[in-house]
Amino acid sequence: MISFESDYITGAHPRILQRLVETNLEPLTGYGTDLYCESAREKIKNACECPTAEVEFLAGGTQTNSVVISTMLQDYEGVIAAKTGHINYHEAGAIEFAGHKVIELPHKEGKLQLDSLKQYLHDFYADANHEHMVFPGMVYLSYPTEYGTLYSRKELTELSELCASFHIPLFMDGARLGYALTSPESDLTLPDIARLCDVFYIGGTKAGALCGEAIVFTRQNKPSHFMTSVKRRGALLAKGRLLGVQFDTLFTNDLYFEISRHAITMAEKLKSIFHEKGCPFYLESPTNQQFIILENMQMEKLREHVRFGFWEKYDDSHTVVRFATCWSTTEKDLNTLRQLLSEL
Repeated sequence: MISFESDYITGAHPRILQRLVETNLEPLTGYGTDLYCESAREKIKNACECPTAEVEFLAGGTQTNSVVISTMLQDYEGVIAAKTGHINYHEAGAIEFAGHKVIELPHKEGKLQLDSLKQYLHDFYADANHEHMVFPGMVYLSYPTEYGTLYSRKELTELSELCASFHIPLFMDGARLGYALTSPESDLTLPDIARLCDVFYIGGTKAGALCGEAIVFTRQNKPSHFMTSVKRRGALLAKGRLLGVQFDTLFTNDLYFEISRHAITMAEKLKSIFHEKGCPFYLESPTNQQFIILENMQMEKLREHVRFGFWEKYDDSHTVVRFATCWSTTEKDLNTLRQLLSEL
């Protein structure tokens, strides 16, 4: 059985495991105050070219989205997201559970559109009854999007400027950030993101770590008593070293980008295989997630040997499925898939 089910199907990159073993018996302070967390923070700030950034580590993506949004919003505010945004679609109501409405807007291939966001914000404040409504307190987007698509530097700049004009923070979900930054179609860099976003996070879970996300507050805007708020939400990891060692390793000798580039290279080869076999794409993304339309009987037969993700029903006889590559995807995996597709 081979798997393209997601980008966190295997454990951790060997270099991360090696460092965890090497540091295992060191007695270190807890809650993210250890020397490895401090080292990782400095490396991330350097990579972002943002020396005044404040960096904190949490264990998982849903946890990170919920904590960032709930600590930065007032209780009367909600967060704007594309209808397909992860916080609206695949996080089981975690944001609403924290007391904040997700205000969904239309999307184009997963991307929040400037015109619809601008119209919504203007219409909200033009409504004489807006004091009786949930206030837009933040704009959320993911890079890449749920469809693996990318915002351009121009698009992100325009969204950033619009948010600034309404005095609301722009928050980027970077669970798969490395795959966006290393895509040949990306014109954004990590320093660009630090300059244009008020807060974002660098995903480790989906990029070679056992777990972990690095939140970057770029405007010296980390909420007051953030650690207290994190703990109140059940998200404070006592053995913060686990996250610090991993991110310190990821940002040593370019490992984070090396891992991401490998996944993109494998994704491009994956796309070639599907084209070679005549499989139609629902959406051909420039990152590590690919969306393929399979006839239902073909899908069930392929599932006997390959794991992949369900995306959505296409019609009565076809289904959209997702194939994702990651740091551990191999040429052998791709060759096996090519052979299996030939037998369908």
